Amino acid sequence: MQISLKWVNELVNIEDIELNDLINKLTLGGFEVEEILEIEINNQKIITLDISATANRSDSLSIQGLSLEIAALLNKSPKILNCSTRTFSWLQQIKKLSENSLITKECSGFISITVENLSNLLPPKWLKDKLTASGLTPENNLADFQNYIILETGYPFEFYDLEKIYLKSNQSELNLKLMTANDSEKFHANNGIEYNLNQSILVLKANDIPLSIAGIISSNDTNYSNNTNSLLIEGSIFNAGKIRQQSRTLGLRTTRSSRYEKSLKNTNLLESFYRLICLLRIENPNLICKLHTIAQSSQENIRTISLNYKNIKQVLGPITKTNNKYNYISPEIITNALERLQFQTHYDEQNQIWKVTVPPLRSDDIILEIDLIEEIGRIYGFNNFLTRLPNIKRIGIEDFHYQTRKKLISCFINLGLNELIQYSLVNKETHLINEIELINPLVKDYSNLRISLLPNLLKAIEENTKNGNPTLEGFEYGHIFSGDSLKNLKEKEYIAGVFGGVKIKSSWSEPSKLLDWFEAKGRIEQLFKKLNLVTYWKSDTSIKENNILHPYRTASIYIPNGKKLGIFGQVHPILAKSSGISNNLYLFEFDFELIQNQIQINKLSIYQNYSSYPKIIKDLSFIIQNDISFNNLQEILYLNGSKVLNDINLLDEYSGKSIPKNHTSLCVQFIFQSNKETLQNKKVESIIENLKLVLMTKFDAKIRV
Repeated sequence: MQISLKWVNELVNIEDIELNDLINKLTLGGFEVEEILEIEINNQKIITLDISATANRSDSLSIQGLSLEIAALLNKSPKILNCSTRTFSWLQQIKKLSENSLITKECSGFISITVENLSNLLPPKWLKDKLTASGLTPENNLADFQNYIILETGYPFEFYDLEKIYLKSNQSELNLKLMTANDSEKFHANNGIEYNLNQSILVLKANDIPLSIAGIISSNDTNYSNNTNSLLIEGSIFNAGKIRQQSRTLGLRTTRSSRYEKSLKNTNLLESFYRLICLLRIENPNLICKLHTIAQSSQENIRTISLNYKNIKQVLGPITKTNNKYNYISPEIITNALERLQFQTHYDEQNQIWKVTVPPLRSDDIILEIDLIEEIGRIYGFNNFLTRLPNIKRIGIEDFHYQTRKKLISCFINLGLNELIQYSLVNKETHLINEIELINPLVKDYSNLRISLLPNLLKAIEENTKNGNPTLEGFEYGHIFSGDSLKNLKEKEYIAGVFGGVKIKSSWSEPSKLLDWFEAKGRIEQLFKKLNLVTYWKSDTSIKENNILHPYRTASIYIPNGKKLGIFGQVHPILAKSSGISNNLYLFEFDFELIQNQIQINKLSIYQNYSSYPKIIKDLSFIIQNDISFNNLQEILYLNGSKVLNDINLLDEYSGKSIPKNHTSLCVQFIFQSNKETLQNKKVESIIENLKLVLMTKFDAKIRV
């Protein structure tokens, strides 16, 4: 925002303030001066400042608002504009305000007046000079009045040609309505473009004639011209979120909509209307103004915040130090700083607590006690507080969640993967079903909440391959979302990765080759071994609906209690071909919470002695139904074995003519070892006999001799 210091000086006396001092005050007060300009107007040099304000300070986006801030920062009294409300006969009508259909949750204030006998549309020279100093080019018509009032008060007003409205509607009275558009409705805007409207767009109509898309742009059919001699002037307060949504839907952003997007308040709307009419009357002394509509929502609840002196001292710190004693900002200075910002205060001296009433213009950014403390520091000057490090008496510790995450990241890095960090929002083309779409996305490329980490990982591989880096192997820790609606969302932590796609050498004497499925699976099992996780792998037909993973080279991974830990598989060949990436890539995605819980359950002992006694190895062959998995079999045998049963391995599997139909022959190796004694063959044979009995009773197995 470009402001003229000459214009500011009309509202607050800054003649005795050095330019550098003013700039420093503004910068420390949260208003960064981007550029200092010197403009020559009427052979006179005028200094202007290009100032940027934070997004939550819509009250300061005008000369009036910024002048109030400068007055507070400099501890000066602001001047009041010379525009008396006593020249208008609307007060009785304002006092009799009643419910109005124009007031909805999207519109909290609406004023309209009719202006007749408008003979001179040219603005006065001083007004055009102020526009020039503010970086605007005067147009020598009514647009200059609109631009000026926006600069001075921050409120955007819309002008409509009153005669055109009467002629088009063939009526002599006005009936204003704020209503949603029809899906097939078209709107001819004053920028020459025709817009297709829908039911999410608000339209202001007079006698069913469209006047404007609410808060954005007026109609070409009722737009004023240089021949206009009567006006309908509209001033309104629209919901910021609604205007943002309409602007994105239409792909249109105007000076007016940009003001509404920053959340305007009703507070000074009527006074701004008075000011606008005063400006029009300068060149049109016989102007006839009639109030047509005035409506506003009931006043918002006045916010009162408790402010504790102890908290102020703790947050802002001391201002001086004398004789090794810190001195803090006094309650009198605090009260003065708040009152300079138009806050109403009541100080309880005994308890050292203020009750602070927030002015309506600051209701969006002053919500908590810490906001008030920030305002005190801003007005007093943050540079006036001593810089000191806080006295920390306790040393923080890493919680188990952080330790698990750090351990996982370390394991993946040891496997040769790079950590990737990506955005939680994705576009619609993720090759997944049940996507969660945002109602009001900022941009189309980020319109969905991610339900998996894999699409982003593949996108990273695709981008790196296009840019000459096909060897990227990486992992990502992040959050994914699930649920059937935006109101029923669940957020979970997952860790996923991608590797492969490049030829590797297992030894120097062998040629390089691509990683096969079993070698890739071995990497994941190596990870689980490091984490001391017990898992089993299972084919899952539901994965075939997934367009990212290969339908026949993908497995689900489970933990002993039957919960699904995650998935592992090869990239889908169709997706690999369309993306221009290797079809030899392997992907995995695991539930971080389950990993964390299993690590906590399966904690290893710090020390474990090696046995100094010999092992006894026994083999056992038996015939069993072929639909029984070895994992289930192994689990039952461990449970029914002895403490000296250390390991169970599958040596051989055979199916042939000598084996009954739907059966298979397994040869299993049992390894026995004790930490306390040398095992006797008699004891081992007793355990084997017990295991045979378990196989025959639970699995209907036939022992082979």
